[in-house]
Amino acid sequence: MSKTCLPFLALFVLSAATTATAGGLHGIQPGDLNRQGNACNDFFDYANGAWRQQNPIPDYMDRWSRRWQAGELNKERVRDILGELSARQDWAKGSAGQLAGDFYAACMDESRVNALGAKPVRPWLDEIGALKDRAGVQREIGKLHDAGIAAPFALSAGEDLREPSKAIAHIYASGLGMPDRDYYLKPEPRFVEARAKYLAHVAKMFELAGTPAEQAQRDAQTVFDFEKRLAEASLDNVQLRDPKLQDNPTPFAGLAKLAPGFDWGRYFDAAQLPRDAVNVTQPKFLRQFEKELATAPVAQWKAYLQWHVLNAAADSLSQPFVEENFAFNGKFLTGATEMKPRWKRCAELTDAQLGEALGQKYVEKYFPPQAKARMQEMVKNILAAMDDTIRELDWMDAATKQKALEKRSTFVAKLGYPDKFKDYQGVAVSRESAWDNLVATSRWNVADNRGQVGKPTDRSRWGMTPPTSNAYYNPLQNEIVFPAGILQPPAFDVNATDAVNYGAIGVIIGHEISHGFDDQGAQFDAQGRLANWWTPADGKQFAAKGQCVVDQFEGYFIEPGVHHNGKLVLGESIGDLAGAKIAYRAYLKSREGKGPEPTLDGFTPEQQFFIAWGQFRGDETRLETQRTMIQGDPHPIAKYRVNGPLSNLPAFQQAFQCKVGDAMVRAEEQRCEVW
Repeated sequence: MSKTCLPFLALFVLSAATTATAGGLHGIQPGDLNRQGNACNDFFDYANGAWRQQNPIPDYMDRWSRRWQAGELNKERVRDILGELSARQDWAKGSAGQLAGDFYAACMDESRVNALGAKPVRPWLDEIGALKDRAGVQREIGKLHDAGIAAPFALSAGEDLREPSKAIAHIYASGLGMPDRDYYLKPEPRFVEARAKYLAHVAKMFELAGTPAEQAQRDAQTVFDFEKRLAEASLDNVQLRDPKLQDNPTPFAGLAKLAPGFDWGRYFDAAQLPRDAVNVTQPKFLRQFEKELATAPVAQWKAYLQWHVLNAAADSLSQPFVEENFAFNGKFLTGATEMKPRWKRCAELTDAQLGEALGQKYVEKYFPPQAKARMQEMVKNILAAMDDTIRELDWMDAATKQKALEKRSTFVAKLGYPDKFKDYQGVAVSRESAWDNLVATSRWNVADNRGQVGKPTDRSRWGMTPPTSNAYYNPLQNEIVFPAGILQPPAFDVNATDAVNYGAIGVIIGHEISHGFDDQGAQFDAQGRLANWWTPADGKQFAAKGQCVVDQFEGYFIEPGVHHNGKLVLGESIGDLAGAKIAYRAYLKSREGKGPEPTLDGFTPEQQFFIAWGQFRGDETRLETQRTMIQGDPHPIAKYRVNGPLSNLPAFQQAFQCKVGDAMVRAEEQRCEVW
């Protein structure tokens, strides 16, 4: 039900007519351009302003662009696959078809779900309500963890930060119902409003589950106060970007020193985990957990744990629960005014729980071999461009360059789908209960994850499912990963020119490669170890170049008084800046011996490259979502992901003949260049 991982995985987080070349390949989307705009003043508006004006954000979405439109179209493909699978009931039990088909069918049986009301979670709530002592609280925490309900802490397998060839258990801070700690603590009006909305939301959910109104309000206050104490002991979003702060290897016996009141032996044995050393990502949080065990009355624990069951179950229960959950997490936090259709929510949930069963069917239909071959060629060229960039740096000495090139040489690219799909052996899914299916698949996924602890790292495993429209970099395995779901137009199109593909998916590839050398990735060496490979002088130079990016993004406001946190978005912004630079370099190199591509719709190939990036990243975003992103998302708002990096690039300025003084031309003394 929840997926916890180290926050070092750098994620790339999800028609008009085109003109074809003589060879049949198309260029940019000329109809998307705001012809009244000025490329040198606001390139984001120029590249996609007409499309955004003609395509308002759907009520059920928090942002919209061709990229997000394609992601939703991708879900229609998933729905069609699931519709075919669920139409049959003669699949072999345990097969990919039976699991995905029956899971989706049960989710889609809305009348049955509504008839059940809160009954599916009633046994869970009653069991928690019957707790008598702290020993019972501890056993209940273990049971909830088995089902993927990570409160108040979480445990997950992952690479050892110091020796990533082996998997260990990581213990994380968890158990908050709002997005992060600052929602509980900061005094700004938007956080004060969020706290009031959250209290009302928690109380309403308790009422829907059968708690009398006055008691529901008291329980909601208990939950908030409990979570606030946990929040006060948690790292903030900027601190969470520093892997050194979360590198706290602890022998198993050391857990008893941090939280002596918790029976770690029983917990590990029940979870079938070896009593090996673990990494405690936030020792202060674990000490606060110990304090709550010792001092919080059992009644408070019961309210807190019941809330987290309800919070996890909400979207699998009857319509009143779904609507109340959407009112807070959808309307208030994102600004969406309408829920997604049920089929879309069920498709998303099936992918989340059984993604590799579903993924087998997806790649058969939507990821042809020629797409993978072309992607492999682009990745090869962009990696080579990164090598050339490192070699030519004038601020890095020979010793550090050698280490950087060594790290680059060990990069692994995963494209499309895993070589070996999970078999989900032993998981039981039926058409009887959507909630029971969610619990069953969550338990299987938790057990599958725990089974990695104490073993050599399995480098064949993926952190995203094949239909996912996203990508990521994992510094501990030094790998870049592109699921089949993102390798679709407008990110990647086998029928598009190289200029368009390098400008869209090429920049994404460059972005993910660059994460290996951003402020986080640069702390990991060629073997994925958290280890310093920088000379002191080069480390200072690198930090200074990063500070330029921090300062640039601190100046980008979404509304008066609310601006980006430059330190929070530093890694993603370095990724965008370097990604655009090296993808452009790789594009030019790819044309050597072939000659330039033609001018289309009046745009040179160089202009098409940058327009493709502006059109891919052209998200119109609701203000409520922007506020949430500014607070906790390491990705900047889309407008600044376009204008920010490009305003630093001489190649962009040359392509559009922008002049000093134009908004898209940063003054030379302010220009940022990291890689």
